[in-house]
Amino acid sequence: MTTSVAQPSSAPFTLSIFLKRFGLLLVYALLALGLTLLSDRFLTGSNQINIVRQATISGIVAIGMTLVILTAGIDLSVGSILALSAVVAADLVKQGVPALLGFLIAIAIGAVMGMINGVMITRGKIPPFIATLGMLTVGRGLTLMYTQGKPFTGLPESFRFIGISSIGPVPMPIVVAGLLFIVMTLLLSRTRFGEYVYLIGDNPVAARLAGINVNRMIVYVYMISGMCAALAGIILVARLDSAQPVIGVGYEFNAIAAVVVGGTSFSGGEGTLLGTLFGTLLIETLGNGLNLLNVSPLWEQVVKGTVIALALLFYNAINRSTK
Repeated sequence: MTTSVAQPSSAPFTLSIFLKRFGLLLVYALLALGLTLLSDRFLTGSNQINIVRQATISGIVAIGMTLVILTAGIDLSVGSILALSAVVAADLVKQGVPALLGFLIAIAIGAVMGMINGVMITRGKIPPFIATLGMLTVGRGLTLMYTQGKPFTGLPESFRFIGISSIGPVPMPIVVAGLLFIVMTLLLSRTRFGEYVYLIGDNPVAARLAGINVNRMIVYVYMISGMCAALAGIILVARLDSAQPVIGVGYEFNAIAAVVVGGTSFSGGEGTLLGTLFGTLLIETLGNGLNLLNVSPLWEQVVKGTVIALALLFYNAINRSTK
């Protein structure tokens, strides 16, 4: 007598599943193809390096934003944190403080501001949108007060190294962003910290019942977001050789756009840094293409807003069809 063992049935690989996994990559490929046909300058090596270099600033901010959104939060203060951290570091270095110490002070400022965000959200029970909106205003006000509305320029080469130097043919900003991406990807995918972040976003009640200190984790996540914003600010100021009091305006929008387009869910618990990477490249490639085609910069925000809206509609439709 023979007994048959039932084989586990695998779910059919439907069009919806394909689009959910590879839709962003497909859109990016189509966008690159279209821009290649419309402009002979798009596919040049120098332009591709320029796209990636431009994407590093938004990408670094978006890495921290991804962690925040994975916990079902939002951080509107990253642009102001970027500005305050960068102008303080630039001023200190210009006054003779060693560049490395200036970098560390900037990162510390970002961490403290992120910690305040996290404490307001967890201890003060203030919604993330309101708490970080308040920090956005406070951070921008402190930046204007610190600079008295004047830029800091003429920064030493030791400070500008991180923004203008290269390792071989690869610009330093790309190297820094790449290393950060690898480290944070490993943190999310190979450690308990990453497991906790996803669980908190998916089901905070279950996370608490599992013994996770949810409040502490959320504070850590916002601290990481603040430190990423500070690092992006250092690189941006080093590249420009100018720490403007209005630097970083709108970077929260670019970061959120990259994260959302990359497939991270606003409800938390779903998304990857790889998706954020492609989302950042897609947004920057789109902006670069508009510039090459001599489209008015006034239309860039309209196009970005439309892309975000379409991305949200797309992912909502895909999620409904795969349930």
